[in-house]
Amino acid sequence: MTETPAFTVLLVDDDDVAAEAVVRGLRKHSMHCPIVIAEDGAAALQILRGTHVRKITKPYIVLLDLNMPRMNGIEFLRELRLDGALKGTVVFVLTTSGAEADRSRAYDHNIAGYMVKSAVGPQFSGLARFLTEYRSTMLFP
Repeated sequence: MTETPAFTVLLVDDDDVAAEAVVRGLRKHSMHCPIVIAEDGAAALQILRGTHVRKITKPYIVLLDLNMPRMNGIEFLRELRLDGALKGTVVFVLTTSGAEADRSRAYDHNIAGYMVKSAVGPQFSGLARFLTEYRSTMLFP
């Protein structure tokens, strides 16, 4: 029996309570993987580029909130896709906004998916199921 390959999650969210709820929800539903938290897009880029005190290991995926100070999610995506070393990063938007304009702008930056926090189930059970299935079916470089 082969072990499911692990990946690290970079959770980009300025709301400490929301970030902790995501972490608790994933842990509660047996999603045991390293989770690194960035408080905004600028910190997330530093982490991904290896210039931040917090470090991340490959393979990784990004769970990205859109509405943040300093550098919001769309600004982060724009910068990420311009960086030759990071442009292939797998990003899922996880946000409170269900607005069509936000979804369109995010998909314009080649995200892998868009999830509204209130729709992923109690205690993020739907998110945990999705990430578990994603982890077991995807091949990472």
